[in-house]
Amino acid sequence: MISASSSLSPICFSEQQIIGLLNGEQDEWLFANAQAVTQGVFDNQVFIRGIVEFSNHCRHNCHYCGLRSSNRQVERYRLSIDEILDAVDDIAQFGIGTVVLQSGDDWQYRAETIAELIRTIKARHNLAITLSLGDRKHQELKLWREAGADRYLLKMETFNKQLFDQCRPNANFDERLARLLYIQSLGYQTGSGVITDLPGMTDEILATDILRLYDLELDMLACGPFVAHAQTPFAQSPNGEVLKSHRVSAILRLMNPGANIPATSSLEVIELGARELGLMRGCNVVMPSFTPSQVYASYNIYPGKNTATSHIEQRLAAMFQQIQHHGLQPNCSRGDSRRYQYVSRY
Repeated sequence: MISASSSLSPICFSEQQIIGLLNGEQDEWLFANAQAVTQGVFDNQVFIRGIVEFSNHCRHNCHYCGLRSSNRQVERYRLSIDEILDAVDDIAQFGIGTVVLQSGDDWQYRAETIAELIRTIKARHNLAITLSLGDRKHQELKLWREAGADRYLLKMETFNKQLFDQCRPNANFDERLARLLYIQSLGYQTGSGVITDLPGMTDEILATDILRLYDLELDMLACGPFVAHAQTPFAQSPNGEVLKSHRVSAILRLMNPGANIPATSSLEVIELGARELGLMRGCNVVMPSFTPSQVYASYNIYPGKNTATSHIEQRLAAMFQQIQHHGLQPNCSRGDSRRYQYVSRY
C-alpha cells in the first residue's frame, strides 16, 4: 500500500510499485494525487501549444507509424518556408506563446534552412519554439539551439532495446539515446516519451521505461496509447488501453511534478473524451494543430489523427470550453517547464 502525501516533491516508486499501479491496484489514490499535484504546480492552468506539422516525409520505417517510408498509400507533402511562417503567424495571432514545429524524419530541409526559419520566427514573434524533427546530426541540433530554438522532443517510444529494434527496424537505439542526452546538454528544454501497449510491451518493460524517463530528469514527458494503422505491419494488433495510458501519465506526474505532460490526440482517437479526462489525471498541455487545411489530414501517423473538418477557431473554442468545463483554465503563455522548482534531488 502506498501512503498518500500532500507534498509536491517527486515520489520515486520502485519497479514493483509501478507495476502494481499499472495493474490498477490503487487507481483512486493514483488519479486523485496526480490531479492534486498537477493543480498544485500549475494552479489549474492548461498550457496551449500550436503545432505545425510541416512535412510527412520520413526516412524511417517504423512498424507502428502511418508515415513509414514504405507506405505508398500516404499522400506526401512538404510545406514551403512561407507556408510554415503563415501557420506560425496564425498561432501568434491567437496569442499562443509556443509553436511546435514537427515533421517526419525528413532530411530534405537543410540545417541552415531550419536555422533561418527559427531566426525569422524569433524576429517576428515572442514565441517559444519546440522542435520535433527526429534523428538529426549533432551539429544541426547545436545550430538550431544557437539560432534560438527553446525545446526539443525526441521520443524513444520504449527504452527496451529488444522491443525498440522490433518496432523500429534499422534505427539505432544507442545513437538515439545518445542524441537525447546531447540535446539535453545543449540547454534545450528536453522531452521524450513512450507509447503504451506497443505490440510486445509488458508491464515490466513499461515500468522500466517510466523509471528511465525519471532518471533522465526531463522537462517534457509524452505518453499515449498505441493506435493500430492499417498500412503498417502492426495493423492487426489491438489498440492500446486508454486507462493504462492515463495511469502512466499519473505516475509520471507524481515522479516529475514540474514537467510538462501533454494529453495526446491518440487518447481521443480510441475513446471520445479521453484527452480531456487526461487533464484530470496528470496532464497539463494540449496541442491543437495549425497545419494548413490542404494537407492537415495527411499527417496520418495513426488513424483518426487530424480528421476534424471544422476551422481552427471552432476547434480552439471547443477545446477551451472542454478545459473550462473541468474547472481548469486555458493558458496561452510560453508555459515553460517547472521541473527545477519541484525537484528535491537538486
